[in-house]
Amino acid sequence: MKNGWEIKTLGEVCEKITRGISPKYTDGKGVTVLNQKCIRDHKIDLSFSRLHDDASKKVTAEKFIKLGDVLVNSTGEGTLGRVAQVQELISDRITVDSHVSIVRPYLGKFYPDFFGYAMIFIENEITESGAGASGQTELARTVLENSFKITYPSLISEQRHIVSILDEAFAAIDKAKTNTEKNLQNAKELFESYLQAVFANPGEDWVQKRLEDVAKVSGGYSFKSTDFKKSGKYQVLRMGNVRPGIIRGEESPVFIDKIEESALSRALLKRGDVIITQTGTKNKRDYGFTVIINQDNYLLNQRIASIRFSENYLAEFFLYYSWTNSFKDQFFANETGTVGQGNVGIGAVTDAMVPVCSLDEQRRIVSKIKSLSTETKKLESIYQQKLNDLEELKKSILQKSFRGELKTKQEVLV
Repeated sequence: MKNGWEIKTLGEVCEKITRGISPKYTDGKGVTVLNQKCIRDHKIDLSFSRLHDDASKKVTAEKFIKLGDVLVNSTGEGTLGRVAQVQELISDRITVDSHVSIVRPYLGKFYPDFFGYAMIFIENEITESGAGASGQTELARTVLENSFKITYPSLISEQRHIVSILDEAFAAIDKAKTNTEKNLQNAKELFESYLQAVFANPGEDWVQKRLEDVAKVSGGYSFKSTDFKKSGKYQVLRMGNVRPGIIRGEESPVFIDKIEESALSRALLKRGDVIITQTGTKNKRDYGFTVIINQDNYLLNQRIASIRFSENYLAEFFLYYSWTNSFKDQFFANETGTVGQGNVGIGAVTDAMVPVCSLDEQRRIVSKIKSLSTETKKLESIYQQKLNDLEELKKSILQKSFRGELKTKQEVLV
């Protein structure tokens, strides 16, 4: 270790590491409560916060966050380990829920922003500690205290110098990321705009028909979860496996080896079938996802419908139409369900109006949309790789910083 630098556990350098409260939420006045969703990209997003009814259940003073605290997501698959430093407060009465830990360093031991960067430096280590064969996705306070170490120069002036270098470097990287994300969004919007325009301006020979006039629509089968296995002949497609244009076969896969013939004839999908998800969050439009089946031995679970087209109607033509606002507006106009869950029944799918034109016209349109989609994906790949490279640059700069290898701002991007 470099002279003048120390390595200590979080427990040795922090006056407090504690979980938040178990809130009683209210729509009226109360204490602001931050949750896991509030912590992202090393920033705190208040838009996901909620209010706790402090009148019915008082929050003790030690549970309120302070400037300089670092918040750590301490539970949850996919969110565990995310960190963000508190750099501004809209109130002195803000706390976190029980899924988030407050990490507060001893006063005077660190230049505040340096401690925030130090926690970002060990973020991946915290995240990885929750993975493994046990499936652990929770970190106890004692684990945070004893299992993670902070490397730091003892001189506050040197900490401040490192922060000045990191601030400037990260500002430049964030600016580059913003520009790249804008280019990525523009590429997506170009494709989206063309797709909407194609179906908003039909040809003279186009007509509208109900979906059941050009396809057979069927609901999924109600399999028993107790019959699911980790491997087998047939994979059962569930809601989480379906995204627009994509089958996520590796997302919590389940299989069935044997199935009665009556159930098999109803649930077995064929290549060229289109499937559409029927359940999600009410008023969020986070379902109605469609994709074409392109391999054998998929079984369709309940709350997903299959659409098998006649020979005069291209599945891809409908797939692209199903991504337009015209179709989505029809689909979600039939949404029912509770406050939390939305559902669209099989009848609404069957009765949806779809454009119909000649096969040649369908092929021509599908070909043009495919071509633009391919070019768009190439651009998206380029921009995404640049975003990945910028993130790797951030990590590299952090590593140099906490090895004591950065001397000047000019060294940062070398």
